[in-house]
Amino acid sequence: MAKTTLRSRLQRLFSTNVIVRHAGGRKLKVADTEKIQSQSRNNLVDRWSRLHTSGQASGGYGHAQAISFQAQRLGLFRDYEEMDNDAIISSALDIYADESTMKNEYGKVLDIQTENENIHDILHNLFYDVLNIEFNLWPWVRNLCKYGDFYLYLDVKEKYGVTNVVPMSTYDVTRLEGEDPENPYYTQFMIENGDTRHSGKIAGSKEFENYEIAHFRLLSDSNFLPYGKGMIEGGRKIWKQLSLMEDAMLIHRIMRAPEKRVFKIDIGNIPPAEVENFMQKIMNKMKKAPVIDQNTGDYNLKYNIQNLTEDFFLPVRGGDSGTSIDSLAGLTYEAVDDIEYLRNKLMASLKIPKAFLGYDEAAGSKATLAAEDVRFARTIERIQRIVTSELTKIAIVHLYSQGYTDADLVDFELNLKNPSTIYEEEKIELWNNKQSLASSLMDSKIADTEWIYDNIFKFSEEEKEAVRLGLLKDQKRKFRWQQIEMEGNDPVQSQEAIGTQGAM
Repeated sequence: MAKTTLRSRLQRLFSTNVIVRHAGGRKLKVADTEKIQSQSRNNLVDRWSRLHTSGQASGGYGHAQAISFQAQRLGLFRDYEEMDNDAIISSALDIYADESTMKNEYGKVLDIQTENENIHDILHNLFYDVLNIEFNLWPWVRNLCKYGDFYLYLDVKEKYGVTNVVPMSTYDVTRLEGEDPENPYYTQFMIENGDTRHSGKIAGSKEFENYEIAHFRLLSDSNFLPYGKGMIEGGRKIWKQLSLMEDAMLIHRIMRAPEKRVFKIDIGNIPPAEVENFMQKIMNKMKKAPVIDQNTGDYNLKYNIQNLTEDFFLPVRGGDSGTSIDSLAGLTYEAVDDIEYLRNKLMASLKIPKAFLGYDEAAGSKATLAAEDVRFARTIERIQRIVTSELTKIAIVHLYSQGYTDADLVDFELNLKNPSTIYEEEKIELWNNKQSLASSLMDSKIADTEWIYDNIFKFSEEEKEAVRLGLLKDQKRKFRWQQIEMEGNDPVQSQEAIGTQGAM
């Protein structure tokens, strides 16, 4: 007897991750919730699963393998935590989150497009009332860019759908793939609640099905599969080098930069054996560096260490030596250019224009920043595609739990606003150029409409048919408005055309 519970039905639905539904005619609607089409695992060499495994597991992605490279990733996460304390990288992560979650002209963070009003209302209630996406999406995206992965536990109830989500720590979640030989795309998630290991599993761990966890991941590098690669990973080595250079600069400034004085004391006719005692008396009278005795806690004034920040006392005699005090300049640090070089490399790895981080404020031309803005907009667009893909998975789980099936299950699109106006203006300018060229060809009677559709706008046969039907509807609508305005007659209601040539 087939299982009919909600959990079993959701498990079957997400057993392949790619959800395919018939959308009428010969069309298929595909929702690739786990980006399987962009992975092609069989042709990739996974660094985490093959180079950092313990060798105890035999074949596939078993628990021992998952535990092994999950432990290796913790070293990366520790670096990420330290990098987040850096002013440049912390600001970069904030910018990623800010630019990816901007509101559109209607004040909405997420745009829901569907022809079904019921589905629109259900998804609007899910994202804005249940998930509170206007407030929560910002920290979700920031953590995604920081670690490359972000996990949400979905609390699913039958007939109600997703009633709550709980963010999960990236440190505790392990993704398990390929454990079912009959279904290589079957995916589970293991939540680690302890550090002791037993029989290839972690004591106190719990496994979740694919539909129970929303896994946001930046799939930009195959070597990190089945996990994502953080946006700051490319600058990790450079950040370490820059930190060392900055520390060296500060140590040099503190220890070597202070200016010192050279005291040349005329010792006259003092016998050589008494010079040292005489100089010590002079030094004790002029300067003392009190040191605390570690045993008694009292000041030990007899102990006077000569360190790099103290002055020099030199005995001189004979001729016109006399007592004098000279200044000894501190050493200058010449590695500022090296720090600037590493900082520029760090910003390049973050893919954020320097002007966005407060540098190059004196740049007089806006064209340079506009060009950088377009490239940055493409980076934000890639992050937004990852986010909307996983939000689509949450929406499918929600709709399926409420009884929606077939084409209705994927009859919607989710979009986040791209923050770059320059990016939108370029697209508008491209369409304007195409329209101007098409009008010029038609006015000059060089090409017909069919040729323009095929060669300038690159329309398919279905798109051309849709455009022609739309133009026909526009003409009908225009005629209706003219009838209402000129004759006071609505031809749709009266089924008559008044004042029109040939009308009965």
